[in-house]
Amino acid sequence: MLDLRSHFSRFLNTEPDRLHFAAHSHHPWPDVTRDAQLQAWDDAARLIDDKWEHVLGPVLAEYRGHVAGHLNLPDPSTIAIAPNTHEFLKRILSCFPTDQPIRILTSDGEFHSFARQIARLEEERVVAVTRVPAEPFETFEDRFYAAAQEGYDLVFVSQVFFNSGFALDGRHLAECNRDGAMIVIDGYHGFMARPTDLGSIAERVFYIAGGYKYAMAGEGACFMHCPPGWGPRPRDTGWYAAFGNLTNAQSGQVGYSQDGWRFMGSTFDPSGLYRFNAVMRWLAEEGITPGIIHAHAKALQQHFLRGIGGSALFEQASLVVPADEMRRGNFLTFQAPEAQSIYRDLAELRVVTDVRGQRLRIGFGIYQTEEEVDDLVRRIDEAGALESVPVSTSSAA
Repeated sequence: MLDLRSHFSRFLNTEPDRLHFAAHSHHPWPDVTRDAQLQAWDDAARLIDDKWEHVLGPVLAEYRGHVAGHLNLPDPSTIAIAPNTHEFLKRILSCFPTDQPIRILTSDGEFHSFARQIARLEEERVVAVTRVPAEPFETFEDRFYAAAQEGYDLVFVSQVFFNSGFALDGRHLAECNRDGAMIVIDGYHGFMARPTDLGSIAERVFYIAGGYKYAMAGEGACFMHCPPGWGPRPRDTGWYAAFGNLTNAQSGQVGYSQDGWRFMGSTFDPSGLYRFNAVMRWLAEEGITPGIIHAHAKALQQHFLRGIGGSALFEQASLVVPADEMRRGNFLTFQAPEAQSIYRDLAELRVVTDVRGQRLRIGFGIYQTEEEVDDLVRRIDEAGALESVPVSTSSAA
């Protein structure tokens, strides 16, 4: 069992009585990110006008190298960066013709950034959306792949569903390509949370994620792997997209780079890249991989489930993804009529969790040990929430 709490001292010691179990939503930043933040400032002061040569040179090259290494991508140059993933979604959508609605296949379990934007475009009939129900999970991929055979322009699906934690197998996603669909995987709950190998499908799928959650680097460090040849000239484009080898410039058209730069935007705050690089270097020095991170989170999940085995607080709660399911992210999701009140009870106990409707999410990360889990259970005890009623581990599907 890892004990890395000393590496998160600045975040953890700021509020020592707080228990943070929202690792699926936010992560404390390791201490190395503070030095990285200061380095970004110092580089700006030292270089001034020459800062961007440094940021878009060695800083970005290191960032791309880390991402490509963790995803087993053959070429780091396919990686574009942006302050948030919503920028990438807009650029993806801008790749399609405007004379007819964009045919989109997705699930009903996508994150709000995508779901809200698509719903708004539906109102204007800019897009035509088919949503495959995520549950029951055991048949989702078969149903999703069958639906894909109808033919779509864009296929968009999460690697790990944010509102349940269920993780896709994903090996057959590249087959959702009838009519040459652009395939996009939202990897925000998978990147650095589970081992992710895109090597066999890197030429076919886009992959979007960032540093905000499990990469522990904070805001402003998002990326998209852009397979060669797909979406060569997005209409939503910034001046960075002209870097590299230009195409079509000689014919009077706006030129684009042929690699990941074609999906780049414009000027941004580079400090997130510094923090991301610092975290990746620290993990490498400690010998910590996404597989180790995931195994640690799973061990804490099982320890927590054993600890609340008689909890009255969770008497009416059931795990959305069963306890023995191997295809799950680094958080537990409980379906419960009283989810909102459980969330409030835990907040009063200085425990940070997350609630969405009737679903309570409890996340686990490498800044926690079994000691924190035991403390969580003790606080529930203090509130008089435990009774000798076993928690249900059946699927809510």
